[in-house]
Amino acid sequence: MAAIGANPYARIDDLLSNVRNFKIIESTLREGEQFATSHFSTETKIKIATMLSDFGADYLELTNPCSSPQSRADLETICKLGLKAKILTHTRCTIGDAKIACDAGVDGVDVVIGTSQFLREHSLGGKDMAAITKQALEVIEYIKGRGVEVRFSTEDSFRSDLVDLLSIYKAVSLAGVNRVGIADTVGCASPRQVYDLVRTLRSVISPATDIEVHCHDDTGCAVANAFSALEAGATHIDTSVLGIGERNGITPLGAFMARMMPSSRDFVLSKYNLKAIKSIEDFIAEEVGINTPFNNPITGFCAFTHKAGIHAKAILNSPSTYEILNPEDFGMNRYVHFTSRLTGWNAIKSRATQLGLSLTDDQVKEVTAKIKMLADVRPLAVDDTDSILRSFHFEVQNNKAEQNGQSEQQNGENGENGHVEA
Repeated sequence: MAAIGANPYARIDDLLSNVRNFKIIESTLREGEQFATSHFSTETKIKIATMLSDFGADYLELTNPCSSPQSRADLETICKLGLKAKILTHTRCTIGDAKIACDAGVDGVDVVIGTSQFLREHSLGGKDMAAITKQALEVIEYIKGRGVEVRFSTEDSFRSDLVDLLSIYKAVSLAGVNRVGIADTVGCASPRQVYDLVRTLRSVISPATDIEVHCHDDTGCAVANAFSALEAGATHIDTSVLGIGERNGITPLGAFMARMMPSSRDFVLSKYNLKAIKSIEDFIAEEVGINTPFNNPITGFCAFTHKAGIHAKAILNSPSTYEILNPEDFGMNRYVHFTSRLTGWNAIKSRATQLGLSLTDDQVKEVTAKIKMLADVRPLAVDDTDSILRSFHFEVQNNKAEQNGQSEQQNGENGENGHVEA
């Protein structure tokens, strides 16, 4: 199905775009722990980490070990599992946090500090940017001295002064951080704002410094913002399973994969086990006590369901007519709805074939009319429609048998009277 993602209006990639070359920092074990109903046991964390590593996540980000004794013990445990994914932890921008994180055996430390006026005033006691920059450089130097990967991120980036942002990012890039991070902490950014900031930042920092983007979903733009960031030159995207996290959470892993497939199908399939998404989401949903949304990309129960007659006909002839994603890539199945007043006869014909019922097109159209009449009166279940189909087929076969019997009887009478058919 190579043509399934064809889009004549697709943006022509430029040299900075990374839509076909990105890495995932999976934060279910950090951001996801901030979800309202999350409480992961050590055993559960090990299973989540293993599932996400097997899926192909490049990094797993865990809660700051300074948060609690159990958080520290869990981080140390997961660092010793020998997973394919690199293990990160997310800490405040202090030497104390950095030391405990490095002692835990992580591959990298994700350092963050607030830079917006809101956070500098209400969270950092009125610190100015000069003090924040000095503090950041000291922490970065310490982590680098421990031989550990380091990312520096501003918090509330999109409500921070642009000059302040570019100044501190340039300083930490010169100090040799592996990545700088942009965080849409309150979910206020639009795709265009994300694109502009990432593109501007890319021109200021060293070409060797990667760019990570953390998008909250308060206004429903997390996936779009993550994609725009990659178009502008970002290299790493933060995700969580089902998007769980603080408030409305962040970029959902499954939805992000759905967005990337039309643009980067070969790259995505070469790196990530898409067929694992359903089981991972089911596990997380059960652990935090939520249902997978009906319209969740890929795994929502309506994701690959087709109902309208004109859609069903086209889908049955060529799935790419109304699907930009191939459900088989994700281990899912499409479903052509055939139990409503919108049902078309092509869908009924397909269902009759599935049931092993032989009907002509005219007969299928006749039974479709019966189904639509009943569906106008009340909702139909699959069993209702199947029952109508089987009953209709039985009547057709009985009528055919009776007609054959009458024909044989007539031929017999004609033979007795000496009449022979030509």
